[in-house]
Amino acid sequence: MALLTDTKARALKPDGRPLPHGGVPGLRLLPTKTKGRGKWELRFVSPLTGKRRDAGLGSYPEVGIAAAKEAAEEMRKQIAAGIDPLEVKRAEAAAPKMPTFEEAARTLHAELLPGWKNAKHGQQWINTLAQFIFPKIGALPLDAIAPKHVADALRPIWMEKPETAARTKQRMHAVMAWGWAHGFVSANPVDVVDYLLPQQPGKAARTLHQPAMPWRDVPAWVAEHLHGADRYDVTRPMLEFLILTAARSGEVRGATWAEIDWEAGLWIVPASRMKAKQSHVVPLSDRALAILRQQQGMHETLIFPSPRDRKEVCDMVLTAFLRRVQAPSSTPGRIATAHGFRSSFRDWASANRYDRDLAEMALAHAVGGKVEAAYHRERLLDLRRPMMQAWADFVAGKEAGADNVVPIHARAA
Repeated sequence: MALLTDTKARALKPDGRPLPHGGVPGLRLLPTKTKGRGKWELRFVSPLTGKRRDAGLGSYPEVGIAAAKEAAEEMRKQIAAGIDPLEVKRAEAAAPKMPTFEEAARTLHAELLPGWKNAKHGQQWINTLAQFIFPKIGALPLDAIAPKHVADALRPIWMEKPETAARTKQRMHAVMAWGWAHGFVSANPVDVVDYLLPQQPGKAARTLHQPAMPWRDVPAWVAEHLHGADRYDVTRPMLEFLILTAARSGEVRGATWAEIDWEAGLWIVPASRMKAKQSHVVPLSDRALAILRQQQGMHETLIFPSPRDRKEVCDMVLTAFLRRVQAPSSTPGRIATAHGFRSSFRDWASANRYDRDLAEMALAHAVGGKVEAAYHRERLLDLRRPMMQAWADFVAGKEAGADNVVPIHARAA
């Protein structure tokens, strides 16, 4: 059979007969409504069912004679191997489309977002990728991403911003792990990226602890900067309450009236607001209770609401205040932080010979195993009361007395 030529194909009329290709059995050009145009079709018998089937190979002249022959020959090889090419096409069409890195990252982010308690953290997760990674490899399909691509994207921030780079690398690893779980990639290129980048400073060398005010300086500083605030200045009473309770900033900023047990003199922080996801009970000193009374009537829910919009105070409010008054710390060249007052309390407790378990429990740190911790929570609460009152008296500038010392082990009998 003579091979089909372009001259014959261009002469194909709408009502004409199909033109066989001549080079591949079953391959022919079907006429369409326009002269000189047609549709390629390969007629074959399915090796799976034994029935006749017709496979489309595109339109002529967009798909030329040589290209149609090549595609048809490939299908014939599949048929000879017992494979139905139309079933292969169907499986490929049903398979999920290979996503780009950005598409995969945004899909994963949307899946993770409901699990984040803090919406800000969820936004930071995608923002670092959008800022540093998407411009470089966001458009690449997941299966095209190699360790070199990952390294090149991270390199500009690898040494200059090591903490940011580490978090960004973790998020890239999560994206590629998502791709592996969904069958898009067979390996995670982020696993070996460290071999392509220079060694970062050790974590211990680059981690800076929260600068803390020396505990002996706290009373004079509190008297100078925190006392005498007017009713609408929420920052000073909030910071003093934080110091007196040795609590974290987020716990104090989000404190609600429902958490206060006035009769028992306790602040009961629910597990949902604690870092360790375990409820924390804080015995309130006389001064802490006085601060709470001053705050009554400011808000129905929050104890320390923002004067501007009555919502929870931003985490930068206390930091900005401490910077403004140049709060001293034991770290040269750095301002004391709100979190650092927890260290001030811990150092005071050690200097005044309070038992370690008492101090650690006051800071909501884990003490022993689950059973032991539950026992401690019950037993140490009464012993923590005088310690927290002694701390408040010290912060207020009162002389510490012998009653402030609570040697737990001596009283355990």
